[in-house]
Amino acid sequence: MPVQILMPALSPTMTEGNLAKWLKNEGDAVKSGDIICEIETDKATMEFEAADEGVLGKILVPGGTSGVKVNQIIAVLLLDGEDASALMAASAAAPAPAAAVATVPAAIPSAAPAGHALAGDRVFASPLAKRIARDGNLDLKTVKGSGPHGRIVKADVEAAIASGPVKAVPVTATPAAAPKPVPTPVAASPFEPAFEEVPNTSMRKIIARRLTEAKSTIPHFYLSIDCELDALLKVRAELNGRSDAYKLSVNDFVVRAVALALKKVPAANASWGEDAIKRYTDVDISVAVATPTGLITPIVHHADHKGLAQISNEMKALAVKARDGKLKPEEFQGGGFTISNLGMFGVKDFAAIINPPQGCILAVGAGEQRPVVKAGALAVATVMTVTLSVDHRVVDGAVGAGFLAAFKALIEDPLSMLL
Repeated sequence: MPVQILMPALSPTMTEGNLAKWLKNEGDAVKSGDIICEIETDKATMEFEAADEGVLGKILVPGGTSGVKVNQIIAVLLLDGEDASALMAASAAAPAPAAAVATVPAAIPSAAPAGHALAGDRVFASPLAKRIARDGNLDLKTVKGSGPHGRIVKADVEAAIASGPVKAVPVTATPAAAPKPVPTPVAASPFEPAFEEVPNTSMRKIIARRLTEAKSTIPHFYLSIDCELDALLKVRAELNGRSDAYKLSVNDFVVRAVALALKKVPAANASWGEDAIKRYTDVDISVAVATPTGLITPIVHHADHKGLAQISNEMKALAVKARDGKLKPEEFQGGGFTISNLGMFGVKDFAAIINPPQGCILAVGAGEQRPVVKAGALAVATVMTVTLSVDHRVVDGAVGAGFLAAFKALIEDPLSMLL
């Protein structure tokens, strides 16, 4: 019986995805572990591996299709000795979910007459036979297959070429791709400015749903504190001057300080559950990264056990993968605490929305020179404002304040982070 290849659920929040492109064609041999297609989830573009061996008999959902439901049949894999006649049985055996039926072809071409590996305009031949025919300019539709169920094999193609004359494969002109239409600004009413509609991606829809849920169901409260950065900036400059193997940013110090502060105040490293609050024993820090399709939070796992250089290099690699849509599920799913840093954009301070089910998110503003009072005298210092958004079901005010106090002490005494 042919194997039905189903649209996988590649993340806990995924209910549908986009089938970006097929990396295997119909008739290609497939081995277990081969990458057969790329799927766009709500967070990233992921490679999908085959679990069985055989021949890709029929692609039911073409590349570039959006809104493919999880568990919808996207292709059929023929096992050894099976041909096109088995495709009808595979299609009828397990119909696609009702919500997705419209995207599945209504009928699959029937098997070819005995002795010819044809099904509609398709030719059933081994990948090697196809390559030899292409190199020899041979039309496979003129070849009689001697393989199982009339499949064309290498020997059939070689015999046809040797018997000559060779019939050339007809070449059809490929029409030039039509230029993409330029959106024309329109106005919905005389009272509304002209606009262009930008379709929502799966990722943008998920972000909208989760943040709306977070803001409307989580009882947020906010705590802010100012941290002086002059000592940190001095240590950072000295460390960056010692080696070319790393380039430390202020954000790397922030990640390290958050990790160590959570070790000192573990009650802040928690999430809400209806039956129990989860207090995490691992310190896994999610760091918000902006991508062309939306916000994603790659994770620095066990951040309390990593030095500044390791955190810095790991964050740079994760940020590149996030922007390229190449993060693996374990690199962005989970985490116990989130950092959102807009300081590099000059934002002085802001309050971030909690990333559920986590209990806290730290919003980091820009470091800027401000007047401060030291020993009764006015002075100038580089000051950074951070704001902790807290789920009051998980973390009380005193716990949040204790975490910020521990964070401030580490940021203002950066040498203590090196111990």
